Amino acid sequence: MSEKNDEYATNLAGSNEKHDNNGKTVSHVEDSHTVDLIPEDSIDPVYHAKANVLNDAIQSIGMGKYQWHLFIVTGMGWFADNLWPVVTGIILPPVLTEFPGSKGPYLKLAQNIGLLVGAFFWGLGSDVWGRRVSFNITLLIVGVFAIAAGGSNNFTTLSAMAAVWSIGVGGNLPVDSAIFLEACPATHQYLLTVLSIWWAFGQLIGALVAWPLIANFSCPTTSTSCARKDNMGWRYFVFTMGGLMLLLWGIRFFVFKLNESPKYLMGRGRDEQAVENVHRIADYNGRTSDLSVEDLKKAASKAGAKDIITGEPGLDTSAKAAVLRTVEEFRLDHVRALFATKKLAYSSTLLIIIWALIGLAFPLYNAFITVFFTLRGTDFGDGSIDRTYRDLVILSVIGVPGAIIGGFMVDLPYLGRKGTLSLATISTGVFLFISTTARNSNALLGWNCAYSFTSNVMYGVLYAMTPEMFPTKDRGTGTGLAATANRIFGVMSPIVALYADLTTPVPIYVSGGLFIGAGFLALILPFETRGKASL
Repeated sequence: MSEKNDEYATNLAGSNEKHDNNGKTVSHVEDSHTVDLIPEDSIDPVYHAKANVLNDAIQSIGMGKYQWHLFIVTGMGWFADNLWPVVTGIILPPVLTEFPGSKGPYLKLAQNIGLLVGAFFWGLGSDVWGRRVSFNITLLIVGVFAIAAGGSNNFTTLSAMAAVWSIGVGGNLPVDSAIFLEACPATHQYLLTVLSIWWAFGQLIGALVAWPLIANFSCPTTSTSCARKDNMGWRYFVFTMGGLMLLLWGIRFFVFKLNESPKYLMGRGRDEQAVENVHRIADYNGRTSDLSVEDLKKAASKAGAKDIITGEPGLDTSAKAAVLRTVEEFRLDHVRALFATKKLAYSSTLLIIIWALIGLAFPLYNAFITVFFTLRGTDFGDGSIDRTYRDLVILSVIGVPGAIIGGFMVDLPYLGRKGTLSLATISTGVFLFISTTARNSNALLGWNCAYSFTSNVMYGVLYAMTPEMFPTKDRGTGTGLAATANRIFGVMSPIVALYADLTTPVPIYVSGGLFIGAGFLALILPFETRGKASL
């Protein structure tokens, strides 16, 4: 294959574009060709052949209005994915003041258990019943139970509500990443990294809203008694964030109509619907596509298919049959497919380990950052509530450009996804180690700003790489497993905090070491996804 094809082999007709009777540009599948990320011998050859046809069809349509609108609505899921883990860290100091005797790590433990359940359930579920169902439900769950959490009259109730809202939050990474990637042309897959700017905005908006509310409507952290009426700041904050989630859910459900992923439909044997949805995407972009079911049949035939399943005729449409079908389909085929070949198994295992290490390292430090700032600030003589949340806003602002710069770095030759991920992850660990040398609040803030920037680059690249490295038919399960490993180790972080002394830098040393280890593992990933089309 030519060197040109090794980047993004796209050969679109420029001056030779043809238009239909309505004036829309006709996109020809044969005019586009994309380079595969996963080698042919790593997945089913029939699926591989048909996925190539759909990749070329999406590439021929190009990046248009549908994809940009999708960038916004899937970004809302990423926004929630970072906002809510930050929320529990933000409200922790005033919550502990109001409910004396409560152990803060238990709130994080409840949340991480919910995130774990959500990651696995929605990830595997999106490969069974499709992306749309999960996409349309997750933010609703978050909003409803977050608002309910604001009315909690004890620490146990709050923790239970946090666990339930986190089930909704946990589904956003595996579902929204797959939705955007599967509708995005190969030339623009770097935008999956840029999509993490919404992740950075989640922390920023949370910090900006929390600063005036908690700083002005909270009991002093030194209070020996704290009545609910004097400590409404954290409740106002949770009510506000829950209401925001319902607003975002309303936009995703009522305003934007999501088309089910064509590659998901093809992977389930529903070729006619897959082709129909490609045409809908093209129409949304003001173009037309000449893709037909015959194109998929021909590709499958050349790959050696003996039978082409184009639908599910004669289905029993009763509610009982629908439930039985769902139970029957909820099997481990998708998990086994991730380890079907030696190279794919090596890639999947390594990626899951990286997610697991970061899953322990990130919350171990980040979830208790407000407590840490308050304690260290007190040591330095400036540990006020206002100063603590001001610093949190500064950290959040610094994290935003990380996503943009990460999106640029992942397409650089010699660096790519693997190099950027390794560099950013190792740097994150190094800055954590250096932060323990701070001798005043400004120095502590400075090193944490560096950590905030590199960690946002790290997560942006990791979030982008992960769905790219799994085939579409198993992508929800693959990203779900990675997120599940992340959440399992996340559950361990508050357990560590329960037995570790948060007034010492020991948790920071552990966190920094885990980041550095994950960074070196990134270098030995077998696939480099730069310039390749996902399957």
